[in-house]
Amino acid sequence: MSILYLLHKPYRMLSQFTDRGISPGETRATLADVIDVPGIYPAGRLDHDSEGLLLLSDDGELIHRITHPRHKLPKVYRVQVEGAPDDSALQALRDGVALKDGVTRLAKVRRLGASGLAERDPPLDPKRHPITTWLELTISEGRNRQVRRMTAHVGHPTLRLVRVAIGPWRLDDLAPGEWRREALHAPTPGQREKPRQARTLRRKPAPQGGKR
Repeated sequence: MSILYLLHKPYRMLSQFTDRGISPGETRATLADVIDVPGIYPAGRLDHDSEGLLLLSDDGELIHRITHPRHKLPKVYRVQVEGAPDDSALQALRDGVALKDGVTRLAKVRRLGASGLAERDPPLDPKRHPITTWLELTISEGRNRQVRRMTAHVGHPTLRLVRVAIGPWRLDDLAPGEWRREALHAPTPGQREKPRQARTLRRKPAPQGGKR
């Protein structure tokens, strides 16, 4: 039996438990501010300015199965982009775009009428971004800042990015800074055995203070 922790990583939080900083006196929020379980590590990461589902465990084999590229676990993102992408831009994202590190794999993309998410803190400035569109984008690879580079490539920079699913695991109703614990029999990728027990533990996210 393995234990998996599903965390909603807030905006402007590092996907790690410590921060060496990038300048003297700088403080940035870390995972230690919202989850206090010893000995666990994240399976993958989200950028400092991205939000959403992060999986953690103390089971190295489970982390390996979740993160290894050969398993190609699908990752689902809700992405708020600048402007209003037309059908050709969306088809380009589906077919694969040529980035500096190669052409991306086939993706699933659809427009969303609404994100279904709470407003970010701090919210986007509507005066700076008067026209935006929400997309749901599913990919099966995890290059550095891949989704942001993909949308920028087709002329619609990403303004907000929230990961809502990794394989069979979903963000569901977790609010930023909240997490839940699942006890399971280490599933193989693409499968999810019914947890022996699951409970939601709530933590208040760290204040977003300090220099940026």
